[in-house]
Amino acid sequence: MTTLAGLTPRHFLWQVEDRIATIRLNHPDRKNPLTFDSYAELRDTFRALVYAEDVDVVIFASHGGNFCSGGDVHDIIGPLVGMDMKGLLAFTRMTGDLVKAMIGCGKPIIAAVEGVCVGAGAIIAMASDLRLATPEAKCAFLFTRVGLAGCDMGACAMLPRLIGQGRAAELLYTGRVMGAAEGERWGFWNALHDAETLETEAVNLAQRLAAGPTFAHGITKTQLNQEWNMGLEQAIEAEAQAQAICMQTRDFERAYHAFVAKEKPLFRGD
Repeated sequence: MTTLAGLTPRHFLWQVEDRIATIRLNHPDRKNPLTFDSYAELRDTFRALVYAEDVDVVIFASHGGNFCSGGDVHDIIGPLVGMDMKGLLAFTRMTGDLVKAMIGCGKPIIAAVEGVCVGAGAIIAMASDLRLATPEAKCAFLFTRVGLAGCDMGACAMLPRLIGQGRAAELLYTGRVMGAAEGERWGFWNALHDAETLETEAVNLAQRLAAGPTFAHGITKTQLNQEWNMGLEQAIEAEAQAQAICMQTRDFERAYHAFVAKEKPLFRGD
């Protein structure tokens, strides 16, 4: 049995309560930038979540009024200028591996975004399954502002699927800020909440997911991501197989008996 409740990461804050893990980047004085070390540790943690039996949902929360200001100018961008191609490719692959780990972790991820959410921070929000924000949240994929392409960490694949090709192209070419109301209208944010209630709403949502059929949630996450690359007939067949697997679970049987008894089902994730 693998458990992560006792995890003590060095480069971000971690808490597990009622099978819900909460992550916070821990440099609020600098609006929570990412460093080489925090990238790597986040990647490794999401990889470990695949096997964690004491975590059903993850909240990637803000800290000190901000979510993430992207790669640290001094700790990341400065050193990158002096790297050779081999070192640069190792870095860009590592950052992409974080997104792959988030997608493959088997747990629903909820981003709860306050304030600044830019660069790689916007990517983390994008790679989450559900996204909540405050009306003041500022999200920008600002890679072009530092002379880079907008195609970072899967943005050109994932963002158009969330908000549409034309809107994604505008944000990735210009690097401009997407306002919170605009992002909600476009479907990037699932909902907007005041700063005072944002985390409560994120926890409430996480609790609803954790109280559901968590094994089946993992199947849903897998299918949502795998079906990007399938034709319709392949997707229908994949879902037939996935649903047949879920029909073998005790949660499915529990739901049936609860329905017959006119009771609320109590799911256990098995």
